[in-house]
Amino acid sequence: MAKALDTFRTNLNLDDLNSKHPNDIAEVLGGLNEKERVLGFLLLPGELKSEVFTYFNYTTQEELLKKLGSADTAEMLENMAPDDRTEIFENFPDLLIKESINLLSDEEKSIALNLLGYPEKSIARIMTPYYIQAKKGWTIKQALNNIRRYGKKAETLNHVYVVDKENKLIDDIRIGKLLMADEEQTVESVMDYQFVSLTTTMTREEAIEQFDKYDRAVMPVVSESGVLVGIVTFDDIFDEIERRDTEDIQKFGGLEALELSYTDTPLLTLVRKRASVLMILFLGEMLTASAMGFFEAEIEQAVVLALFIPLIISSGGNSGSQAATLIVRAMAIKELGIRDWWYVMRKEVLSGMLLGLILGVVGFLRIVLWQQAGFYDYGEFVWLIALTVGFSLIGIVLWGTLSGSMIPFLLRLLRLDPATSSAPFVATLVDVTGLVIYFSIAAALLTGTLL
Repeated sequence: MAKALDTFRTNLNLDDLNSKHPNDIAEVLGGLNEKERVLGFLLLPGELKSEVFTYFNYTTQEELLKKLGSADTAEMLENMAPDDRTEIFENFPDLLIKESINLLSDEEKSIALNLLGYPEKSIARIMTPYYIQAKKGWTIKQALNNIRRYGKKAETLNHVYVVDKENKLIDDIRIGKLLMADEEQTVESVMDYQFVSLTTTMTREEAIEQFDKYDRAVMPVVSESGVLVGIVTFDDIFDEIERRDTEDIQKFGGLEALELSYTDTPLLTLVRKRASVLMILFLGEMLTASAMGFFEAEIEQAVVLALFIPLIISSGGNSGSQAATLIVRAMAIKELGIRDWWYVMRKEVLSGMLLGLILGVVGFLRIVLWQQAGFYDYGEFVWLIALTVGFSLIGIVLWGTLSGSMIPFLLRLLRLDPATSSAPFVATLVDVTGLVIYFSIAAALLTGTLL
């Protein structure tokens, strides 16, 4: 057994592996089979285990916790940053969370339960209670000694947080400011009482806005009464930004947001998330067939009109999807608010007109040039057909652009996520209405000739 273990150490090149970044180590171990992955993980040094574990996907994390002994699990969770540990627990079954928390020391168990006690989407769930604080009456020397004493466990040393007797936050001081001050000065002498903070009840979405607004790498978290309870660092906020953007992209692509990554999502869950939206879109597209049935007589009299249906409705859907994408993103970064709907409408009407005119001219020329070159014979009314397609493109692209830009505002007014105005939904809406516009213009221009 010892010989086999030595062989495994040699093949894995454990010494070289331990010198890599934890994320790189997780990638190497993730490529092994289950038995080798567990063994390789167990051979890592204690504190490195905790760091590497946070970079595994949820499936691998759950697998390891079930395979590891109680002592190894306890050591790993004990050494893990509280915010990382809470994030892991959020995705585990309740029974596994309970078993894992019971392995912690009393101090760490109290921290874990406290963080899990906050609302699920609150910023407090991802904060860490490890930070450096000071009193305003301390000397700079006392503050620096406090940093040396507790700094090793702190999440970051960028700022020192000054609190009063009731532990309420009254200022945050950059570490550089303390280092440049005279040791006999008081902390209060370098304070300006200018600070920004998050509250425990604030949502993660709101916290992202605060980080962006104040351009901070770390922000303190206070209770409703102003008591300092923790800090949130940008690495945790960046993870939340990635999750938010992923969810919005998935919704905009026409499916329900996935709780886990694509690779961790079970097949049946993936099908369920996609099938519901596809069914709604399918039912919507059935209206397109109904619209074509309504204009069946016109199509029978002028079969040539049917040739341009895919061209007409796809142009409208594409212009609508473009507009929806621009507006949803502008809303996401707070560039636009619900009160800006009139400004957007005016701008998109002009954009739609110009875009429709461009495509209309191209469509008109395509029909005329194809007739002249002999590629296709559209008959004696080729100019009327070309005008019908040209004017239809102007109208449908204008309508698509207007619809795509206004639907996000309507959803926001109804307190729904604008990202759900997905490209497929906009395209489906414009497909149905586009046919009505197309055949209405055809009836106006071709009645008495082809119709």
